[in-house]
Amino acid sequence: MSGHPNQTSLAALTRARLAWGAAMPDWVEHLALAADRTSQSAAARRIQYSPAVVSHVLKRTYPGALDKVEAAVRAALMRETVACPVLGEISGADCLAQQREPYSNQNPQRVALFSACQRCPNKITGRNR
Repeated sequence: MSGHPNQTSLAALTRARLAWGAAMPDWVEHLALAADRTSQSAAARRIQYSPAVVSHVLKRTYPGALDKVEAAVRAALMRETVACPVLGEISGADCLAQQREPYSNQNPQRVALFSACQRCPNKITGRNR
């Protein structure tokens, strides 16, 4: 049986290119490549979003905050660094890890990080998954 393959059978990068065209951002390309290297579910785990979110982003139909997904992709897949107001220059992955740490008044640095993370422009936790 010949014919046009349905979109779900196409590689993630091909699906993203069809949906985004020339306007595809570099971070979407990295997300698609990660999905093609392993799986969409594995890529989703790495950025701590659901596979459904990854699917919608690749198809350019995600109704949520793309900037939050972009930050997660850049941190987890593109290994970008950020300026932390407490720790200085750190990896995006370390930034995400610090944001997810619970409050503890037992460690002065943890107190400072928790407070700084609440108002930091790098904050991406508390997002829709």
